[in-house]
Amino acid sequence: MRAPALVLAGCLLVALAAVLVTVPFPVVEGLDPQVDVSRDFTAAELAREEAFHSALRPWGLGSLLLGLVVAAVLGLSPLGARLVGALPGHWVVRAVLGTAVLLLVGRLVTLPLDARAEQALREYGLSTQTWLGWLDHQARGFGVGLVMTLLLLLPLLALARRLPDGWWLPGAAVAAGLVLLGSFVYPVVVEPAFNRFTPLEAGELREDLLALARRDGVRVEDVLVADASRRTTALNAYVSGFGSTRRIVVYDTLLEKATDREVELVVAHELGHAKRNDVLVGTVVGALAAAAGVCALFLLLGSGGVLRRVGAESAGDPRVVPLLLFLGIAVPLLVAPVTNLVSRHVETRADLHSLELTGDVGTFVESERRLATTNLSDLKPNPLLYAFFASHPSAPERIAFARAWAARR
Repeated sequence: MRAPALVLAGCLLVALAAVLVTVPFPVVEGLDPQVDVSRDFTAAELAREEAFHSALRPWGLGSLLLGLVVAAVLGLSPLGARLVGALPGHWVVRAVLGTAVLLLVGRLVTLPLDARAEQALREYGLSTQTWLGWLDHQARGFGVGLVMTLLLLLPLLALARRLPDGWWLPGAAVAAGLVLLGSFVYPVVVEPAFNRFTPLEAGELREDLLALARRDGVRVEDVLVADASRRTTALNAYVSGFGSTRRIVVYDTLLEKATDREVELVVAHELGHAKRNDVLVGTVVGALAAAAGVCALFLLLGSGGVLRRVGAESAGDPRVVPLLLFLGIAVPLLVAPVTNLVSRHVETRADLHSLELTGDVGTFVESERRLATTNLSDLKPNPLLYAFFASHPSAPERIAFARAWAARR
């Protein structure tokens, strides 16, 4: 048990070192942004945002908690193991069917709450989907999630059956490799399952965005438009892929509602992520975390008491799947305050990059205002919810940062 514990510690230390080296804390030394929500947002805008989150949040949080409770009941008791054990066939068949059934149970239980959340999005004009389109989106998400889960679970179970005393090392390598592979294939395999992408028509904006990328030294192969309007009114853009697959993706809603200059500011922020290789660094850190997770899982399942409690005979027994699915939900939630803290610093650095690249503080402020009011972003987030769920700084924080940077410059 000593070797996996050492590898576990080593992976976590290297991941921590990578974060400390690549993510600035603070982003700008000595900068003291003064957040003033009322300066940029009216009382009516604040009231509308608060009413929206009051309507949405109970259903969203309820769905999360209910899903966690269901996963805990199935994964921390023999109930889930009995369900998987009752399935017929080879162990691979039982693992696949068991994973599908357990995920489907969790999905169906939370679906009514998710539907109420969708209703709130519709009432406030953020969702443009039909109910049939929403169900199609849910089904696609379930299918993608099932495939991605099985791509990790099946190799781990196979290794645990073949190498009962040493599966942690190849398992850690497989988990890390899948994270790395997934980051590269996601733009060309998963993204098209949810959106259709078409090249941005030739014109001044397209040329300006490509010129912006060239000036920034970021290689971009194309500028694509995502048909987000068939699902939402939210505004967004991002840079996706690596190398020959890297492209700027702009929501059609952003093109419709924002000025060309605001689109450039949003894209400049995303170029900041590409310039600093944020996705690549995040992928490497995620791979190290996945390897550490497999080592921790080996140590956990090495305890006969844990296996007996959940009704499984060994780490390679398909009846261990319910426990693994529960851990897959609970662990990311527990570490969310840390990962979100890092993410917010990364996003602030991308904001800084956008400001330095364009020098246009006025448009930056206006674009943040437009994004926040259109997307009904949380303007005065609850500290606890902010810690667990906010991967980006709030719009007032981003605006205050831009003004503080401009004042210092």
